[in-house]
Amino acid sequence: MKLTPILTLAGVAAFALATLPLRAWDYEGHRAVNLLALASLPTNFPSFVFKPEARERIAFLSGEPDRWRNTPDLPLRHVNNLDHYFDMEDLAWLDLKPADVPHFRYLFTAHVYAKRKAHPERFPAFDAARNQDNTRELPGFLPWVLTENYAKLKSAFSYLKTYEANGGAAEEIANAQQNIIALMGTMGHFAGDASQPLHTTRNYNGWTSANPKGYTTRTSFHAWIDGGYLGKVGIDQAMLNAEMRPARRVWLDPGAKKRENVFPEAMKFVEDQFKLVEPLYQMEKDGKLSGDGELGLQGKPFLHKQLAAGAQLLGDLWFTAWQEAPEDTFLKSYLARRQIRAEKGK
Repeated sequence: MKLTPILTLAGVAAFALATLPLRAWDYEGHRAVNLLALASLPTNFPSFVFKPEARERIAFLSGEPDRWRNTPDLPLRHVNNLDHYFDMEDLAWLDLKPADVPHFRYLFTAHVYAKRKAHPERFPAFDAARNQDNTRELPGFLPWVLTENYAKLKSAFSYLKTYEANGGAAEEIANAQQNIIALMGTMGHFAGDASQPLHTTRNYNGWTSANPKGYTTRTSFHAWIDGGYLGKVGIDQAMLNAEMRPARRVWLDPGAKKRENVFPEAMKFVEDQFKLVEPLYQMEKDGKLSGDGELGLQGKPFLHKQLAAGAQLLGDLWFTAWQEAPEDTFLKSYLARRQIRAEKGK
């Protein structure tokens, strides 16, 4: 599979580095994830996403879910803030293994509250005065938001294909394309979040669990990983490019049973990043994340790999949604009836 000549990995990375100070998972880093994901798409992917204005829109929207977090409106904070993370430690308290987690977020939510009621002693206490948005009871919904946004994008590709093949008006096709651009952009934010290990753990901003190994408890640690470190040492373009490959289906076995959704893959990705939480803290303890001297630069490859991992996941999700999008049979029948009415009216 060839990368599109419009967006080579080197070209996108050069563009991002020339125009913005990359800082991992701050806004500039989320832009980079989306642009690198675009670069991973094949040349036969729908060409409208590669137009300069579409590319910029997709990159800009990578920051949109974080902009929603800035609102004082508690209902939006409740529904949005939980989408950015998932605390894997909670699964043990919930008597769940990753493979057994419900694919539906509301079923999972009901399970959480039932376990909290039955076993309150398992769960750490929190300050109710700081829980006005009612998010502290829940471990987050990152795997679900990836799954749900993938399904929305697949739906959008379905109706775009149907409009294009069955006499859709130019305005309808253009609107469908704009919907796809918007969905690609915003869902990219969550793929980037999923590749930041601190978005998978209760120890997200300094180690708060039992700490026999003496990991840092600094509450500035999250911000340092999100942007401070790479903002200090910079991004190595070749290092980042070397981590990327062309986008492919999320599931590779062509003989596999048709999947209903990508939740198992999303959960597995988050689980894999969770395994990197302690190594990340160990690197900080060893001085590899200071950004000073030869030792302080040794964390750089790790963070490059994580940044690219988010882009790779995103490119694969976009590609799979396009490939898996079925014909929208309801829309097709509507367009056929509309065509009959138009012909009768002549």
